[in-house]
Amino acid sequence: MNKSRVGQKQASIDIAFRVGSVRSKKGDSTVMEAHDLAIPILPCRSVAVTTEFYRKLGFEGGAHEFNREYAIFRQGPVELHFFTHSELVPAESFAGCYIRVRDVQSVFEAWSASGLPGTGRPRMDRLEDKPWGLKEFAVVDPDGNLLRIGQVI
Repeated sequence: MNKSRVGQKQASIDIAFRVGSVRSKKGDSTVMEAHDLAIPILPCRSVAVTTEFYRKLGFEGGAHEFNREYAIFRQGPVELHFFTHSELVPAESFAGCYIRVRDVQSVFEAWSASGLPGTGRPRMDRLEDKPWGLKEFAVVDPDGNLLRIGQVI
């Protein structure tokens, strides 16, 4: 892929992940401000393997410079952290997070380029309209972490 196409693809991913403004009801003091952020911290058996996997999805980052057993990855405004858990059993993992985006179709198409299978571990599930009013898909990484990615429809 040439550099201009890579730049265009990254720009479309950044737009798909762009965080919308938060609206609150009058007098609601519990709404998160635009600068507030929750970042999941997920387990991994190997920072090197996790780095390879998430870079294939288009994330940047890797092992933390002060602690090589910890990793930080970013794609647009999405940030994921990982800690090393050498005794993690992926089939028994219940770790995961939900990433809400503005354009789930673009994220799905970009991540599909990674060539993940539809079954097993790792895998990427189909993009579907769910009965609860979201269009979403899921990715399970090599360590069994479940990432659900979706948007309100």
